[in-house]
Amino acid sequence: MRVCVPSAAALFGSLCHSCRSRARRLSFRGFSWSPRQISRWNSQDSIDLAPAEKPRILITGVGLAEILRKQYGTENVILSDIKKAPPEVYRSGPFVYADVLDYKNLRELVVNNRITWLVHYSALLSVVGEANVALARKINITGLHNVLDLALESCLRLFVPSTIGAFGPSSPRDPAPDLCVQRPRTIYGVSKVHGELMGEYLHHKYGLDFRCLRYPGVISANTQPGGGTTNYAVQIFHDALSTGHHECYLRPDTRLPMMHIGDCHRATVEFMQAPECQLSLRTYNIAAMSFTPEEVASEIRKQLPHLKVTYNPDSVRQTIADSWPVRFDDSNAQRDWGWKSTYGLEELVSDMLSSIRDKKTNAGLPVS
Repeated sequence: MRVCVPSAAALFGSLCHSCRSRARRLSFRGFSWSPRQISRWNSQDSIDLAPAEKPRILITGVGLAEILRKQYGTENVILSDIKKAPPEVYRSGPFVYADVLDYKNLRELVVNNRITWLVHYSALLSVVGEANVALARKINITGLHNVLDLALESCLRLFVPSTIGAFGPSSPRDPAPDLCVQRPRTIYGVSKVHGELMGEYLHHKYGLDFRCLRYPGVISANTQPGGGTTNYAVQIFHDALSTGHHECYLRPDTRLPMMHIGDCHRATVEFMQAPECQLSLRTYNIAAMSFTPEEVASEIRKQLPHLKVTYNPDSVRQTIADSWPVRFDDSNAQRDWGWKSTYGLEELVSDMLSSIRDKKTNAGLPVS
């Protein structure tokens, strides 16, 4: 890992100087930059992360809040969504309504809450996106542009996740490096490649502190399976503890890169905290493990021998999975900012079964 230890003021001062030097040429959303607007970056008071100051973080979508609140304080991390959150989310800390398609709404949130970091999770996933391409284009691309413009206008540190879906059938598959041919064949993947390239462009041209990680399939006991191609690897645990039977929509030998949610969150926070001078890229792969449905089922049977798995491949999801890498090369993340996963398949299975069993027991639900 490359090591550099500049002060926070130096890091953010240099970034904002880069923003300032180009801002006079920019025009956003019908207004132009004025010397008065730009001059706020010249003051020491305006540096977002002075040595003793904590970031103020807005998260679009849900996720990551718990680990960030432990480090930076509950009131400094604001979750947002367009849907009403469950009671536990309201109890855990600040939650606000935010629509990524409403630029004015986002701008008010950033200004009123003195936001310095923006974490942009709002997106439609691969399978859902293919079923509604027009909506995916609006949320995943138009919403992204709103966030990019806002981050550049307000000199924010911006994190936008990418995905295994950013690769396509012509990409190297075993392993997929950080820099290679991508050319995905889903609107989800296309929108993620677009985000990677736009963020990198705005970083090099205007100094935007854009950061992006390509996530593998992320496995969590805290969320129900959604519209992703890798979601079988979450559903199988719920089925194992409820009915004892799981019908898998992928072939048993379909190998894909996966990661425990704990590693995913830790990687994101460590990457956001890394000094800019350590980063040779704006988008990195991160890896932990790679397995097939058959392999994860075998590991579950070590604790639940009764589990039965049948295979009924879905043509849409199988085609998507077959176009994706089977492993990620994350050597650049390891070298530049010290990334290292902690969960292997055995640890992941033990944690998922224990966590889901506890949730079902606490909710008074039967456990198989």
